[in-house]
Amino acid sequence: MNKLLTLSQALTEIVTALPSPDETKTEIIPLDQAQNRICADDILSPINVPGFDNSAMDGYAVRLADLQGNNALAIAGKSFAGSPFLGEWKAQSAVRIMTGAMIPDGCEAVVMQEQAEIDADGNVRFNLPIKAGQHIRRIGEDVGIGETVLKRGAKLTALSLPLLASLGIEKVRVFKRLKVALISTGDELVAVGQALKAGQIYDTNRFAVKLMLQKWHCDILDYGILPDDQTIFEQKFMQAQQEADLVITSGGVSVGEADFTKNVLEKLGRINFWKLAIKPGKPFAFGKLEHAWFCGLPGNPVSALVTFYQLVQPVIAKLSGYCEWKKPIQLQAIATTALKKSPGRLDFQRGFYSVTPGGKIEVRSVGFQGSHMFSSFVASNCFIVLEQARDNVTIGETVTIEPFDTSVLH
Repeated sequence: MNKLLTLSQALTEIVTALPSPDETKTEIIPLDQAQNRICADDILSPINVPGFDNSAMDGYAVRLADLQGNNALAIAGKSFAGSPFLGEWKAQSAVRIMTGAMIPDGCEAVVMQEQAEIDADGNVRFNLPIKAGQHIRRIGEDVGIGETVLKRGAKLTALSLPLLASLGIEKVRVFKRLKVALISTGDELVAVGQALKAGQIYDTNRFAVKLMLQKWHCDILDYGILPDDQTIFEQKFMQAQQEADLVITSGGVSVGEADFTKNVLEKLGRINFWKLAIKPGKPFAFGKLEHAWFCGLPGNPVSALVTFYQLVQPVIAKLSGYCEWKKPIQLQAIATTALKKSPGRLDFQRGFYSVTPGGKIEVRSVGFQGSHMFSSFVASNCFIVLEQARDNVTIGETVTIEPFDTSVLH
């Protein structure tokens, strides 16, 4: 318990400890209500797309044998999308065809109308060589019947949902929304909108975490601010872990006299780990309660956001059944300001990166990096990730950055 885990070790322990989503916690919902939900099944196509050979161009359907000698061809009829040509297609003729229209039987190519000339008699002649199969969309070319179009654990989005609609799929089985209980602790905290008294501060953490949980489309159970009273805290904590899949607390995970979260956790469940070798965010707790999982965020606003971003997001993803969540993207950048750093912990500093006209990525610090300085996030667009063993950084050195995931931040 006294050993500081690295971020990598903590993430490995989280992924290993968490179960796959409960198969009983699924529901079938209409497609138009499924945006941002997570698939609970592999989805197979019930049909071919396209369902028939069709034209990729406005033009003329032809048979190659009729093109010998480049003779003018009569127009046998027309094929429109939704109204195919069903008449007799005689030799030495072409069928006028529109984009998306069904290819007539025997058609071997489509010639776009820009490559055709109509003579005075209404016959058509083509002025470029024609290749077999050109401008024909084949049956099943986009999606074949029985093909897996979405895997279990994929998020349903404005891109994937129209695909399912194109297959005639009306309903989809999804995992139920993750229920997350949110608790703030501390006599010094006051809800936003109330007047501050001496020694009090606004509860920024719960507000910020709630906003990020909303972007994850969780069902949020907000238990508000609890006083520094272990009896009350234990009662509310017991209620929260019975009603939610995940309990997130803000504050109460350091080593102060009033920080009793650890005692309650040890009574109601187990603590997997308590301290991390990261800055900010050393006092982060992860554990298992009787009915729910637990993440304890530090009280400092920046520490709370960093640990939510780096550690709570993978917890939510795993419990939600979301298999496409990935670690933040990292890039290499040139530091244009000096950065203070002491060896010992992985450091997430707030920075602003940009790309020069020559394509080089540069990054600068946005100023003081105190864990209480939440205003620095407004001016930043990335974390500057300084390795655990690294010392101070001078101008011109190469550093690692993590651009913010704008679906969660900003």
